[in-house]
Amino acid sequence: MRVSKKIQKLIIVIAAILMFAIMGAGCSKKDPIKDTFKEYKELWIKADYAGMYEMLSADSKQYIDKDTFVERYENIYGAIKAKDMKISINNEEERDKKSLEIPFTMKAKSIVGDLIIEDFNITFIEEDKIYKVKWDESMIFPQMIAGDKVRVEDNYSKRGSIFDKYGMTLAQDDFVKSVGIHPSKFENEKDAKIAAMASTLDISEDYIREKLAANTNPEHFVSIVDVLQTDFEKLDKLSTIEGVIVNNKRSRVYSGEEAFGNLIGHVGPITAEELEANKDKGYDATSLIGKAGLEKVYEESLRGEDGARIYLLRGELEEEITIAEKEAVSGQDIKLSIDSALQIQIYNEMNGEKGAATAVNPKTGEVLAMVSSPSYDSNIYVTYKTKAVKEKWEKLDGEQFDNRFNNVYSPGSTIKLVTAASGLNEGVITPAEEVVISGKEWQPDGSWGDYKITRVTDPGRAVNLRDAILFSDNIYFGQTALKLGEEKFINGAKNFGIGEELNFEFPMENSQISNSGDLKKEILLADSGYGQGELLVSPLDVALMYSALSNEGSIMKPRLDIGLNPNAEVWKTAIKPENVAPLIDGFTAVINDVNGTARDARIEGHSLAGKTGTAEIKEKQGEAGIENGWFVATDVDSSKISISMFIENVQGRGGSGIPTKMVKNVLTYYLNK
Repeated sequence: MRVSKKIQKLIIVIAAILMFAIMGAGCSKKDPIKDTFKEYKELWIKADYAGMYEMLSADSKQYIDKDTFVERYENIYGAIKAKDMKISINNEEERDKKSLEIPFTMKAKSIVGDLIIEDFNITFIEEDKIYKVKWDESMIFPQMIAGDKVRVEDNYSKRGSIFDKYGMTLAQDDFVKSVGIHPSKFENEKDAKIAAMASTLDISEDYIREKLAANTNPEHFVSIVDVLQTDFEKLDKLSTIEGVIVNNKRSRVYSGEEAFGNLIGHVGPITAEELEANKDKGYDATSLIGKAGLEKVYEESLRGEDGARIYLLRGELEEEITIAEKEAVSGQDIKLSIDSALQIQIYNEMNGEKGAATAVNPKTGEVLAMVSSPSYDSNIYVTYKTKAVKEKWEKLDGEQFDNRFNNVYSPGSTIKLVTAASGLNEGVITPAEEVVISGKEWQPDGSWGDYKITRVTDPGRAVNLRDAILFSDNIYFGQTALKLGEEKFINGAKNFGIGEELNFEFPMENSQISNSGDLKKEILLADSGYGQGELLVSPLDVALMYSALSNEGSIMKPRLDIGLNPNAEVWKTAIKPENVAPLIDGFTAVINDVNGTARDARIEGHSLAGKTGTAEIKEKQGEAGIENGWFVATDVDSSKISISMFIENVQGRGGSGIPTKMVKNVLTYYLNK
């Protein structure tokens, strides 16, 4: 079909109209001012301040030069720690496209937290058909005018304090004394002054000389070390040296010295790895963080949240105009069940021996002491190491940082309470039943090969439960474990919390019944009955086990944070009520009877039940090995304390008698105070 020329012309006209309509629509959607704003915004977000400057109008560039512009933005936005910036147009849908002004909001993370400034306003000027930014100080902050100075004021938070049960402060934010030198006033007789400082502080003279040599300003304070406010003797001597300056310095300060080092721990400067692991939690490169002990365990609760204020200083009167502010939030205080005097008494009694001790209140479950020896003074991490401390630590070779009270160990004969109670509870033994055992070695039959259970004492007669406890008869307790069988023995151990999860405020290694969790092998079951095998327990586990004798057979849930956990509650019913008395009879005989293995622990006027234990660490029977000595005791009259202690490597120098005498001295102090 042929199309007439008129129709062809009509089609061309319509097409042209449509094309111009489309082009017109496209042009109407263009917004060059908004596009310029977007470009400027993106440079701002990327902190490309030099790029931002290039977009300024000619008169703006006359008002401020490039170097000054870039420096001001870098200094101000660096000081407020602005990051993750977002910029958006206010009421964008309603914006008049012909307007040369765009109101906008800036949001950013900053030193005051979430910084939100909603009243920014940017003005554009057309120069050579290109839109440029008209700049003045209001483009830094809307309230800012020429001549204003931006200031940042830190509002430091207070880290929570740690208190003992009686309110004694164990860790707190306080001040130390920063000892330094005013070089120009120190020059006269400098060598003699350096020698006097080094002697007083117990540091090397070279250390002081190096500090001075690194300084180039004779009027600049040169910090040497930080000293506790209570080091009166040092501070008094230093005050007599001309040119020595002492200033106050905010710091974390600890009480109790070495007795608390492994329990309380310390804070220190955050590392890059810690900063990455705790990103978005308010830390920065200058933050302190809990490094060990309760300072680390309770970091989230103890740490405060610093605040800050961003403000302008205006005019000769320096009027303060607040841009944004965040109040500091103090950390939470922690109140422990620890008796500081008892903690110190135990640590001093241990006299640097490698070992640990834990004490609990049998009626409340309050943990009264958790001691690891040797230890360290947490204040060393906020002051300095003297030459004496460095020498001591070199000899210890890191032993002071091995937190022994939360580790697990072979319990030795202290486990015999668990075996005896389980046997009575299950009815496989009775208190009066006598068992005939001949000699010091025993095995059920030849299936054990050369392996035999051995005992130290053969009384030459049949033994009942009291005798077996008194003489610590391994054969009796090995046989009892076999009578119980795997299932009943494991259930009995779990009644005392062994092999069970311990919900406690300080991270503890888990106790175990065996490496696999079962006792299918007969020899392993028998050995477990008297504390060898693969059983592992902590000093806290052992103190809790024996606390049942002072609490009618029940074990209370252990509590360390009595502010968070103020109420006592039963954790385990370990001993049936009718079986408590015969067990008390047997375990008090260990201390009161002339033949008892812990007769040295007897205290006049107090009835104690307890048990010694020697845990042999060796590859196989017959070989020599190292021995850890245990002693655990609980006062069954007043039920004030149950305490366990173990000392490493006691072989050939007194065995379990070493912790026995130490615990006796501690209990004499505690029960008679």
